[in-house]
Amino acid sequence: MNQKAFPATGFFFLSAMLVSLLLFFPTAAFAVQSQPVVQTPWWVWEIALFVFCFFLGIVAVIGGVGGGVLFVPIVSSFFPFHIDFVRGAGLLVALSGALSAGSPLLKKGLANLKLALSMALIASISSIGGAMVGLALPENVVQLSLGATILGISLIMLLSSNSAYPEIAEPDTLSKILHIYGIYYDEQLKKDVSWQIHRTPIGLLLFIVIGFMAGMFGLGAGWANVPVFNLVLGVPLRVSVATSIFVLSVNDTAAAWVYLHKGAVLPLIAVPSIAGMMLGTKIGARLLTKVHTRVVRRLVIALLAAAGMRALLKGFGI
Repeated sequence: MNQKAFPATGFFFLSAMLVSLLLFFPTAAFAVQSQPVVQTPWWVWEIALFVFCFFLGIVAVIGGVGGGVLFVPIVSSFFPFHIDFVRGAGLLVALSGALSAGSPLLKKGLANLKLALSMALIASISSIGGAMVGLALPENVVQLSLGATILGISLIMLLSSNSAYPEIAEPDTLSKILHIYGIYYDEQLKKDVSWQIHRTPIGLLLFIVIGFMAGMFGLGAGWANVPVFNLVLGVPLRVSVATSIFVLSVNDTAAAWVYLHKGAVLPLIAVPSIAGMMLGTKIGARLLTKVHTRVVRRLVIALLAAAGMRALLKGFGI
């Protein structure tokens, strides 16, 4: 068997399993609603949540979107849980996935701590405000806002064209002051790649908005971190994906405390989700350098579009 082809083949199989799970849950949910006499045991949902988060962790790390942006809209739409508990668990899921995948990415030299901490510091402050606003809104308003946001995210990801190796003639003054630059070994090019950034002030302003939305919807922030790192700041795509993981760990920690203080974290939802996510991200971190990110990107866009439409319909009471 070709050893280089196996990881990609295995990933396609796992992706197909994830899509199959998503197709199964709407049918199961409809069956429960149409036949209220037969109720699904609670432990079935626990097992389903663990399996779903396991495959989600693999896809999330390779796609660089974090777990929350897929976890919150999908679980709130296809599982019988209140959206406040789902958002609280979503932040912990994204946080656990980031912590699980962070160490392997740092050892490979893909993640840059100076870049991550510079952006995460300002985003974590705004994420606290977003979490407080999100918990104060009615459920239907949150569902409608979440659906519109998810559809907007999927559209942005569809129209944007990531550059694997952006070319920057001259770094800006702020990035020089912060000493944000780096070098990593690219396994596809078989050589070291050096990089630097520009438009740092614009990136800081964008991360304020990203942090607020991440806290408000419990989405994490990987869906926006990667495009800002790659398209705005000019960071190579693989470094953007890896550094996004560390930004998630800081932002989600700040916002998660608000949900914990308000009692919006339910162990029956959070524990199996975190366990599945941590196992999945370990595998995803190993496949990051071997699986083509374009394939994962398309899968993530399709999942986001489906989850966004489902959240909108749920917000309208359909």
